[in-house]
Amino acid sequence: MSRGKSRADAAQAAEAAVLAELRPGQSIELLKELHILTREGRLNQDSRRKLKQVYHLYQFIEPLLAELSTDGHAPLLADHGAGKSYLGFILYDLFFKQLGRGEIYGIEWRAELVRRSRALAERLGFARMQFLDMSVADAAAATQLPERFDIVTALHACDTATDDAIAFGLQKHARAMVLVPCCQAEVAACLRRNKALSLSRTPLAELWRHPIHTRELGSQITNVLRCLHLEASGYQVTVTELVGWEHSLKNELILARWTGQKKRSAQERLRAILQEFGLEQALAARFGMAAA
Repeated sequence: MSRGKSRADAAQAAEAAVLAELRPGQSIELLKELHILTREGRLNQDSRRKLKQVYHLYQFIEPLLAELSTDGHAPLLADHGAGKSYLGFILYDLFFKQLGRGEIYGIEWRAELVRRSRALAERLGFARMQFLDMSVADAAAATQLPERFDIVTALHACDTATDDAIAFGLQKHARAMVLVPCCQAEVAACLRRNKALSLSRTPLAELWRHPIHTRELGSQITNVLRCLHLEASGYQVTVTELVGWEHSLKNELILARWTGQKKRSAQERLRAILQEFGLEQALAARFGMAAA
């Protein structure tokens, strides 16, 4: 066997291995533009991790889109903290393009990333993708956005941006929200400020005596409060992991679907947790209630 044939066979095998990891109909050109695939069409370790995260998230979002696009409805999706819009582009490529209707709005505060996304969407002919240069917090008041959205997503929206995405979803009467929270420092800061009082009040304060525990407990409490807030607002909430922990430490996936059944018990528990951890003054308004 010639050396040239061996190389060709190896290249074909490598290409087949990459294609086996992609979803049917996935645009190779798009993945190269997003730098998930190299120019040669290869996957490296980092891009494989990104692709696995986005594909896993797609598995949760695609059934929602399919359900919400019945009877000719054109689904509207808002992707908050879009960054380079990996999620939005892949959703459009795999679902919206074939559907032939519906729009995706990518919301990102970094103007350069918005410009790049607009240029890429134009280059690929993804006409029903729009990108707005603004923060998640400002999006709810933006007049260029529709009054209602079917789905709100926020993938690794840092600190309070996930809370802003939830507030946006509530205001826009979202039928579903798909959230992957990232770092969150606000509750940890409150726990540190109240440490003297808390340590004297309950032995449970040992849970946040050390700084690393304070940070992790603050993140955990924040996500629990978010879930209760969604349940109190009329959503059924499921919490699971996005991908295996070996791929991402910020791995929690919150899936909320509108039912209209506002749980009074969730509101009561939310209030009790805020009171127990001395968070009521700082966070009551954030979660839809007045401070006592």
